[in-house]
Amino acid sequence: MERSKRYLAVREKVDRTRFYTVDEAIRLMKECATAKFDESADVAFRLAVDPKKNEHRIRGAVTLPHGVGKTVTVLAFAKGEKIKEAQEAGADYVGGEDLVKKIEGGWLEFDRVVATPDMMGVVSRIGKILGPRGLMPSPKSGTVTPEIGTAIKELKRGKIEFRLDEYGNIHSSFGRCSFSVEQLKENLVALTAAVLEEKPADIKGRLIKSVTISSTLGPGIKVDPDDLQKLVAARQL
Repeated sequence: MERSKRYLAVREKVDRTRFYTVDEAIRLMKECATAKFDESADVAFRLAVDPKKNEHRIRGAVTLPHGVGKTVTVLAFAKGEKIKEAQEAGADYVGGEDLVKKIEGGWLEFDRVVATPDMMGVVSRIGKILGPRGLMPSPKSGTVTPEIGTAIKELKRGKIEFRLDEYGNIHSSFGRCSFSVEQLKENLVALTAAVLEEKPADIKGRLIKSVTISSTLGPGIKVDPDDLQKLVAARQL
């Protein structure tokens, strides 16, 4: 793959043999975010798990302290009194069969999906559409719940989901490069803490093997996992 001159120039700033502290890594990531748009701040965790084991298929959710830096469009499946609750909580689209038909027709103009438990029979019809895109609501992530208003407000405030991929990694955004170093650090620590909380019972050693952050178009920057875990531990005191 041929890299742009811009990418090659910012890559020279990164020592790929070095593990940076969290503060150093975030500052460097912001410095490397030279695109003409506000690049997202992304992280990749490599975990000491076996993706083939069901009990190792980590999945969870966390509300980032400073949000994700963009407007989140929420679609809600609800009926009866729950329609009003969803609307008042800020859902962008609320419905049932009508929304299923739109989605079956190719409409996907939303970022997150929530549903009340009594609507999952309807939602399951489009599972093959929503699932591969990471949009299928689930009780585990708090997006299938009778408290649909609360779930919508959390998503609007910056609640994100994360899940293990087939290679044993978790990829997620934790804000925008326009955020301050402190905001990005607090978001990254909160996300890391949530991942650690999902540690499978049979993993005795360290769960996180490596951590790499980058901007949307920037190079990967290795984060010292010990420094990150110290920040997580301090947060929990």
